[in-house]
Amino acid sequence: MKFLADMGISQSTVNRLRERGSDAVHLREQGLKRISDNEIVTKARKENRIILTCDLDFGDIMAASGEAWPTVIIFRLENETPSNINRRLLQVLEESSAALAKGAIISVEEKRHRIRLLPV
Repeated sequence: MKFLADMGISQSTVNRLRERGSDAVHLREQGLKRISDNEIVTKARKENRIILTCDLDFGDIMAASGEAWPTVIIFRLENETPSNINRRLLQVLEESSAALAKGAIISVEEKRHRIRLLPV
């Protein structure tokens, strides 16, 4: 799987994904700190990447687009420390691989995650 981390996601999350053998990049690494959310979606779609974010706007963008890709994983955690995000992300990856591959909006909370398949 390929991932694109938004600015609210720690570099340690990208590093953890790389340790697991995933192709993961952070917007900061590519000098793209200020691109718009729509540009991020376009980039992820072109590069076949799953977006990792804490920004709820990505769910709205994907729902309005009518598109089936990219998948967006939105972290809605009380504890947004990198270690907690990493822990929850690994759980989502283990439990939801089919939805990740198809295209979905996945909302990750402390004790559960919800999946809405795309297009909405």
